[in-house]
Amino acid sequence: MPDTAEGLRRNIGGSSLRPLTDSEAISWLLPSELDSLRRTDIPDAYYVPTTVGGHLITPLDRFRASLKQKGLTFSLSYKAEAMDNLDGGVERGADYVHELTLQMHFDLDKLVGLRGWTLHALVMNRVGHQVSTDRLGERYINLMEVYGLTGGVAAHLVDFYLQKTMLDGRLDVAVGRMSLTHVFATSPLLCSFMVTCSAPVILKRAPGFAVYPKATMGGRVRLRPTRDTSVQLGVYQVTPLASNPSGWAWGSERTTGVMLPIEFTWQPFLTDKKLPGHYVFGYARDTSRYADLMTTGAANAIKRDSTPPSAPMNMYWFEGDQMIYRKGGSDQMSGGYLMFGYVHNTPRVAALSDQYYAGFSFNGVVPHRDTDRFGVLWSWYHVSDRLRLNQMYLIDSGQSLGASVLAPQTSSHVIEAYYSIDVMPGLQLQPEFDYMIRPGETTKTSDATLLGMKIIANF
Repeated sequence: MPDTAEGLRRNIGGSSLRPLTDSEAISWLLPSELDSLRRTDIPDAYYVPTTVGGHLITPLDRFRASLKQKGLTFSLSYKAEAMDNLDGGVERGADYVHELTLQMHFDLDKLVGLRGWTLHALVMNRVGHQVSTDRLGERYINLMEVYGLTGGVAAHLVDFYLQKTMLDGRLDVAVGRMSLTHVFATSPLLCSFMVTCSAPVILKRAPGFAVYPKATMGGRVRLRPTRDTSVQLGVYQVTPLASNPSGWAWGSERTTGVMLPIEFTWQPFLTDKKLPGHYVFGYARDTSRYADLMTTGAANAIKRDSTPPSAPMNMYWFEGDQMIYRKGGSDQMSGGYLMFGYVHNTPRVAALSDQYYAGFSFNGVVPHRDTDRFGVLWSWYHVSDRLRLNQMYLIDSGQSLGASVLAPQTSSHVIEAYYSIDVMPGLQLQPEFDYMIRPGETTKTSDATLLGMKIIANF
């Protein structure tokens, strides 16, 4: 599961929002004995962190409590990932990455009298090497979450935004500099897997989708129309991925368009066990103009279709999970989930156009270890047909695909398994197993078997 700092980062959605109406939508169609919401509202607490509770440096607890009374909450965390390619890929060997994160929340009511306002700030440092590119020859899919986009600086600025809950707790608004994946296309379950944290891979590959730690200027609103539904929508600046790599030079960013995401969630609670489910339907429109993947090299000369040379980009996603048993408590993470989803990008501008995934995340598999989790996730990735056709044209014309592409690319699979262990307050260990089928999205590189370890420490 996400570390405490990450969980706090994702808690900007106003996890205790009150519904606008005291009614149900889709859940009303369920039999009354199956629908827990029929009788009473249940707090919307999916984004509340539940693991890596406490701190390793306990003498600071009194100091933390004193600062919180004055209006300041902070979290300092360390996350490390090491992964060894045991077989397959382009070469054997191991790589290591780590992330240091400082997150601060300023209660502006206590500090300056602005009732209901909170200022959030996050700075981080990342170093290391990615096993996917170094050992597998894989350019699209990062098997390790903690990698890249920090600009090679000691303190990369990620977040700097204001949040306010209004209308008596019924509307949550955030504006400033932030990542889209704080609340869009993400979940604690997805982020328990390294490959899908903080969003499905092909959304990470979308050029205009600001995936953590990439941040951009914008705002979003979130509300619950009924007790079983929520809606959030936003408007965000789109800038080139490589612009302002340090996060501090806002004036150097070149705006190419606007990102317009919207997301609808149906959240039922089933049976007298109150088993939660989350069925998320999302869409985003990037108004930037992107070159057609068929407009390069020989393909441009041969191309005879009517597709415009540049066009905006559309992204669609469905992310579902359903708890099937409850164990260890009453919150939304105290139980085992089935997971499934599908994501689509515009094929003419995105290298990866489709992703399917399915898996599970179970807690309490080992007796008396109710907060430990065991998860397995299978993902399938499809390369854009237009990119593959472009590569075929280049080969037919005698041109090179480049050193990193060995043949026209089609698809790949990743199977990830982990067991997350709460060692002590403030410390979590997570052994990892990965198996990648068709690294580089071709048959030229043999399937890869990897073992790794993830460590999360909250100070």
